[in-house]
Amino acid sequence: MRIGPEYYLVLSAVLFGIGMTGVLVRRNVLVILMSIELMLNAANLSLVTFSRFSGDLSGQVFALLVMVIAACEVAVGLAIIISLFRNKDTVDVDRINIMKW
Repeated sequence: MRIGPEYYLVLSAVLFGIGMTGVLVRRNVLVILMSIELMLNAANLSLVTFSRFSGDLSGQVFALLVMVIAACEVAVGLAIIISLFRNKDTVDVDRINIMKW
């Protein structure tokens, strides 16, 4: 029995929805960062699904590029979070007002 692409795309949509909900609802910067990673992984799953079922490798190459960008985003995001925690003693988005003047 072969699983069709619609199951993978539904899973990708569900994962993206969970990630989007985490970004919109949560106020902890670490949880928001993990939710963004979940959204990027959902996009990777859909790219690989389309690539696999169309017989073209370009979707897998784009998924690899998205993983590289996600790794860079995590490194920069964690550096910003550590800096904010050292200066403000919190990682709550509502309590950080460093960008206000």
